[in-house]
Amino acid sequence: MRRVTLFVNGTSKNGKVVAVYGTLSDLLSVASNKLGIRACNLYNGKGGLIDDIALIRDDDVLYVSEGDAFINPQSDGKMSDEISGSQTDWLTLNIGGRLFTTTRSTLVSKEPDSMLAHMFREKDVWGNKQDERGAYLIDRSPEYFEPILNYLRHGQIIVNEGINLFGVLEEARFFGIEQMAEQLEVAIKNSHPPEDHSPLSRKEFIRFLLATPTKSELRCQGANLQGVKMLCSNAEGASLKGCNFEDPSGLKANLEGANLKGVDMEGSQMTGINLRVATLKNAKLKNCNLRGATLAGTDLENCDLSGCDLQEANLRGSNVKGAIFEEMLTPLHMSQSVR
Repeated sequence: MRRVTLFVNGTSKNGKVVAVYGTLSDLLSVASNKLGIRACNLYNGKGGLIDDIALIRDDDVLYVSEGDAFINPQSDGKMSDEISGSQTDWLTLNIGGRLFTTTRSTLVSKEPDSMLAHMFREKDVWGNKQDERGAYLIDRSPEYFEPILNYLRHGQIIVNEGINLFGVLEEARFFGIEQMAEQLEVAIKNSHPPEDHSPLSRKEFIRFLLATPTKSELRCQGANLQGVKMLCSNAEGASLKGCNFEDPSGLKANLEGANLKGVDMEGSQMTGINLRVATLKNAKLKNCNLRGATLAGTDLENCDLSGCDLQEANLRGSNVKGAIFEEMLTPLHMSQSVR
């Protein structure tokens, strides 16, 4: 029985002594199990490829590779030094025409799962393109990359005045700097001013309404819509809860023919409003002030009019099928709803 000593290609440590039997494939299988690699090739000490088990002699020292070429084990110490040094060697990046000089360790240590870490953890693994000066070319924005590089250097987010945080955030996401991206999202959220709850003018509302797609949700809760004119407008599904349509000067709000299906106008002030032939199917009008309102021919099917003030309101010809008239503030006379 022959015995051989097996080493991983390029090394002379942690060898395994195994028995040689069967075919070359059998020996490679044993080598895979013993060395914990996917053994493909066997070399002798001079780098010769062994392709027949008959070439192996007793007490031979063999080197096992995963398909890579033979590496002289005498250079093992030198290779270790090179691998160690590769983490601290200096390199230059050409980001959108601007040069940044840093160390390989800076790019790979802070965020080891980032794109930059994968690009520069080992030399030339990605085949990174270089310019005539040897700088690695990356087609990104230099002003947004600078805060990222500084973050990788010291772990702090420092963005100079005039640099858009959204731009830095997108670069952080692009390069996979996840922790930095999370901190930037919080910073952006905190930098936004508090919501403005001041009244909305009629002009602003109309401009906002015209610019809103018909399928988009519209919210104008608590808006000041005194005397607004919205004839034949489409505000289906809008939220107009608690709005004020009453103009102290006597000008009446006009929503004649408007599409207000499913609109929420609960608690709105709408004295004298014109909603003639408007569509208010499934709308919420609970506790609204509709004194003197014109609702002639209006579709009020399944509307919730509980607690509304409908004194002197004109409901002639309106569709009140399924409408709710509970807890009314004033009695509703049949003359108001009959032609």
